[in-house]
Amino acid sequence: MIVLGRIVAPFGIQGWVKIHPFGDDPLSWRKMSHWWLCADADAPETEWKAYRLKACRAQGRSLVAAFDELPDRNAAEAVEQMYVGAPREALPATGKDEYYWADLTGLAVRNLAGEALGTVAGLMETGAHAVLQVQEGEEERLIPFVEAFIKEVDVPAGVIHVEWEKDW
Repeated sequence: MIVLGRIVAPFGIQGWVKIHPFGDDPLSWRKMSHWWLCADADAPETEWKAYRLKACRAQGRSLVAAFDELPDRNAAEAVEQMYVGAPREALPATGKDEYYWADLTGLAVRNLAGEALGTVAGLMETGAHAVLQVQEGEEERLIPFVEAFIKEVDVPAGVIHVEWEKDW
């Protein structure tokens, strides 16, 4: 399962939920007829439950969504703090230079001099842009995921090339 976001609270009284998305184009998820929910982001796919999407819209930096299975606020409260995910095959295709965070996690990071900087341990959203969390042993580097620093992402080869020095 690819984790897309997390339900942070009920929204209103008609079963809507507010979702904190992990990514920058969550409205593209409207193309999926079902979203999957689970309390544990690392749970096997068999533990995720499919919910039929009824409606979805942006609400500030968040999303609000309604599902057929959540008819009222009590039902929405029952899924609070659950993760939203989808199997890879259900996700909308990415465009050129677009990636799901799950595709980047685990990739090696090298600078333009060929030096290994570590492995992508995760990403975090800062409001302005995403930031790669690159782990090398006990050391963590935070590299902005912006064109000025990210020179090439080669998912099939498992590497990201960056304009970043080892001693920064």
